[in-house]
Amino acid sequence: MNKSLILLKQYFGYTSFRKGQSEIISNILNRRDCLAILPTGAGKSICYQIPALIFNNLTIVISPLISLMKDQVDKLNKKNIPSIYINSNMSNIEYSRSFKKYTIRYL
Repeated sequence: MNKSLILLKQYFGYTSFRKGQSEIISNILNRRDCLAILPTGAGKSICYQIPALIFNNLTIVISPLISLMKDQVDKLNKKNIPSIYINSNMSNIEYSRSFKKYTIRYL
């Protein structure tokens, strides 16, 4: 079983990818440019979360909504995936803390 599927099961509880996810993740892992346009609820987030776990480097996610960032970060942290979101409402202490080791940062 490949590492992507192992991580999918380990962190997200799924045994297979949804349509399009595997190809998107493969492109990212092979460092090929990729534009993923999927409908709401199709699992776009997993398409960058799995590569972030494999690469074990900082992944930056640009999100237009603070509520969406908070929701994603809360879910990832519950799965022991170190994540944080940075926004204009943060205090200086919270902002400084955001530079610690996190796998995924939402901006």
